[in-house]
Amino acid sequence: MNKSEAKFYNTSLKMNEALLELLKNKNINNISVAEICRKAKVNRSTFYTHYNSVYELLHETRDNFMKSFLESYSLKIEELEKNEMNESMFVSPQYLIPYLEFVLKNKSFFKVFVDNIGIFNVGDFYNSLFEKLWIPACKKYGVTDKKIINYMAKFYLSGMMAIILDWINNDCKDDIDFICNTIILCVRPDWKTSVES
Repeated sequence: MNKSEAKFYNTSLKMNEALLELLKNKNINNISVAEICRKAKVNRSTFYTHYNSVYELLHETRDNFMKSFLESYSLKIEELEKNEMNESMFVSPQYLIPYLEFVLKNKSFFKVFVDNIGIFNVGDFYNSLFEKLWIPACKKYGVTDKKIINYMAKFYLSGMMAIILDWINNDCKDDIDFICNTIILCVRPDWKTSVES
């Protein structure tokens, strides 16, 4: 990346961050280009050099957040595509600890993201994980009905999100190992953990 490309990229990141900051207190429909420019310390013409609308910025912000999330742990995208995941990846420290580390590092933005999940439109991301991970993992356990697998995925993800949001709302005071083991125990009560009293 040359100097000019780096500057363009860094300006985009500033506007991504500005949008996430504004979403803490405002609905996307009430956020103006002027507010984003003030928060990012860029001028209006710079905004329109990058985006046609606030919604285009929103889509880029989502894509960057998802990319950062996927890059934050050791499970590579090639493994997702080749379906080489261990069937227990959803309920193992191998998956959960890097995920929780990402949440801790980005807790403020993660909360904004979850609170505004509808506008971020993560359906394609969910569908990709569902097809490439959930279906093959469930089939290894003899569950083949897609409708049941979909409910199982949503049950697991909703429960995990509830724990994580509670953790964030408590300013992440409990350590990552404790939260990891708690999530695993919810799904696998036979899990042996060092954090039990």
